[in-house]
Amino acid sequence: MFKKLINIVVLVPVGVILIVLSVANRQMVTLALNPFNTADTVLSVSAPFFVFLFLAVILGLIVGATAMWINQGKYRRRARNEANEALKWHREAEKQRRQAESQAQHTALPTPRT
Repeated sequence: MFKKLINIVVLVPVGVILIVLSVANRQMVTLALNPFNTADTVLSVSAPFFVFLFLAVILGLIVGATAMWINQGKYRRRARNEANEALKWHREAEKQRRQAESQAQHTALPTPRT
């Protein structure tokens, strides 16, 4: 319920802002990719301005997420190594417990009858 409320509180205003940006920036613009000849139509793209805004935001999110993922790789590796070590020690403890139980069964003294 809390997650749904947070999604509504965050996503509704973001959606409204995106719609307002889209309506306010509908004019066509040309992105020239040739710095020496801006009139070159082969290396230029025409689209509404909000398309370029959204593409820039999406590209920024992808680059940022990739950088964060790469940066946190050492923590994921450490967590993976520690999980493997914990599993190894858990198996060793189970092995020792089984050995102790089997020794206790073999060395159990018979109860004297009187």
